[in-house]
Order: sequence, then C-alpha cells, then structure tokens
Amino acid sequence: MRATSIIYRRELGTYLRSPYGWVIAAVLLLLFGLLFQGFAMSGEMLSAYVLERFFYVASGIPLVGGVLLSFRLLSEERQNHSMVLLNTSPVRDSEIVLGKFLAALTFLAIVLVLSVYMPILIKVNGKITTAQVVVGYFGMLLLGAATLAIGLFASAMTRQQLIAAVVAAALVVVMCFIHLLGSKVDPPLKDVLEQIDLWWVHYQYGFMKGILHLKDVIFYVAATYFFLLLSIKTLEAKRWQ
Repeated sequence: MRATSIIYRRELGTYLRSPYGWVIAAVLLLLFGLLFQGFAMSGEMLSAYVLERFFYVASGIPLVGGVLLSFRLLSEERQNHSMVLLNTSPVRDSEIVLGKFLAALTFLAIVLVLSVYMPILIKVNGKITTAQVVVGYFGMLLLGAATLAIGLFASAMTRQQLIAAVVAAALVVVMCFIHLLGSKVDPPLKDVLEQIDLWWVHYQYGFMKGILHLKDVIFYVAATYFFLLLSIKTLEAKRWQ
C-alpha cells in the first residue's frame, strides 16, 4: 500500500500542478455549463425532469473526462522510458495501476464536485430532493471510474499516446452503444449485450432518474475491476517481453 500511496500522490500532484490537468478541468466544466444552459434549462419549468435531463446530457462529461485523464497514464511512462525504473523497483504492477487509477479518479471527482452548483440552482427554485442529486452524481462517478479503467487498459497496451486515446475512445463508444446490437439479436445473447452496456441500461434507467439500483452499482464496480485487471495482466505480459 505504501508504493500505491506514493504513486497516487505523484500522479495526483501531476494533475494539480501541470496545465494539462487544469485545462481538462476547465474544458469539462465549460461543457457542464453549456450543456446545463443549452439543454437542461431550455425554457422548461424547474423540476425533477430538468434535473433528469441535466444528468442525461452531463453523463458525457465523465465519459470524455475519463478518456482524457487516463490514456496517457501508462503509455507516457513507457514513451519516456520511466516505466523501466518502475519495473526494476520493488513495485508490483497492481500497485502501479491502482495508484494511477485512484489519482485520476480523485481528480475527476474534484471536477464533478465543482459542478454541483448547477443542480443546486435547480433545487433553489424547483422541487427536487438532495437524494436525487447525490444518486445522480454517484452514478456519474461510477461511470467515470469504469471509463478511467478502460482508458488505463488502452494505455497499458501501447506506448503511443495517440493510439491509446483512440483505442480508449473506441472501446468506450462501443460499450455505450452495444445495446443497439443487442436489439438486433435474439435471446440469450440479446440479454447479455444489453447488460454489459456501459451507459444506456445501467445509467439512464437508474442513476439519471435519481433511483439507486444495487445491480447497477455492482455492474460498474465489476466493469472497473475487470478493466483494471486487464491493465495489470497487460503490464505483466509486457514486463516479460
């Protein structure tokens, strides 16, 4: 855990001290504001429906942010040849992956927290509950965590950051729209494809409406664990190359 903590602090410090992290934060918050004003507040009365629509359009922020924050985490280390130092140090691959993932997740959580004032504006004049806001943001954090894990896996596969970004974005897009493929096939494959969808089934029908389903939480935790495990196994395979 000590090695994980060191990597976590170093990586989080990179986000907080470098222009890269704050440029991403500024872009994501700008998108939050534009989506909130353009879609959630487009002439409707302030209500739970407005909040639901806000979470619908804002769900793209953790998806985009997850890719932007994660694609460079491991590919940059390999490109700068600093991965050699990590591989020759008494640090396990799981500690490297976990430390970097937690740092990126913390930074994404900071960005999400900075946007909380938008649904609070709805609460001031509308009829929504604090629980709806909390559940919606919890869903976005889980969605972001799964996206970060996917991006980390893509970053582990190649030293080229551009390729890692493209692969991560492609994987996220496929997993967000795989339910469309599920609608074209017959059961039981139909049910499987719909249940592994990253966004439509598990986010829109629960978190977006302020409803917390345990199965949705389990899915996002399982998806995050699965891609983190793939990242660890990829690093282990490359260590022996």
